[in-house]
Amino acid sequence: MTTHRCFGLAAAAYLLLSAPALAADPESCKSIRLSDPGWTDINSTNAIASTLLEELGYAPEVQILSVLVGYQSLKNKDIDVFLGNWMPAQQKFVDELNATNAVEVLVKNLTGAKFTLAVPDYVAEMGVRDFKDLDAHADAFDKTIYGIEPGAPANENIQRMIDSDHSGLGDWSLVESSETGMLSQVARAEREEQAIVFLAWAPHPMNTNFDITYLSGGDEYFGPNYGGAEVFTLARTGWSAQCPNAAQFFRNLVFTIDMENEMMGKILEEGKEARAAAVEFLKAHPEVIEPWLAKVTTLDGKPGLEAVRASLGL
Repeated sequence: MTTHRCFGLAAAAYLLLSAPALAADPESCKSIRLSDPGWTDINSTNAIASTLLEELGYAPEVQILSVLVGYQSLKNKDIDVFLGNWMPAQQKFVDELNATNAVEVLVKNLTGAKFTLAVPDYVAEMGVRDFKDLDAHADAFDKTIYGIEPGAPANENIQRMIDSDHSGLGDWSLVESSETGMLSQVARAEREEQAIVFLAWAPHPMNTNFDITYLSGGDEYFGPNYGGAEVFTLARTGWSAQCPNAAQFFRNLVFTIDMENEMMGKILEEGKEARAAAVEFLKAHPEVIEPWLAKVTTLDGKPGLEAVRASLGL
């Protein structure tokens, strides 16, 4: 009896060990669609996520979409995950999506961010340190505020501020441009020590490339603490239940300001393609991979951490 029982246990153990691994997610979860509004910080985090997902056997696809179109695509189930929900700047979009139960929050992926208007330090030394100081130097600024791409919530905040004549800015104009175009304008102004006011945020290498001063007085439009922000990862409703392993990966994927500054520097300053920058970052910081892959498997059910380490040569 005892011999038969031991044999039975051994046979059961053998069958378990020899059985093929079950897929952690169904094959339908292999393709993961991510949106990117064209911001270098989201380009960086998408690149890290995509690199790791590929090593886990998934097929991530990043689509460059404006913030408005990206959120609409989440609602329409054309996008699965968005890593760039800046709050409170994007509260209006989230409220609209929540009204139809279109998205779910997977994780807060960044704290300590900020997003408001800024000027070069030499302009701050002229006495421009608050929104209310701008109009007193209107001619120096040519009554112009430089923003980012059309449709961005931050641009909408600036336009609302102009439309309401906040701090006497009712006759000012907003110039909408790409992130790169705006920063090129800042660089030109700095070379000639001309006055310029523009959207600034952290994380971003602009904080080390330029000597800038964030302006106070914009709480009504950007929130307190110089537009202090938190960034969340959103998924279309139902996706995390359909793809629990991939969802666990995204819940683990939390960044720091320093991480994103480093990644963005590789792209903006060193001219690296985002995927190459991500691989370089991961090899330089292998310690970040373990918490990101906790309780995560490959698509075919193998240990995720081991697979990624082997693939990246860590």
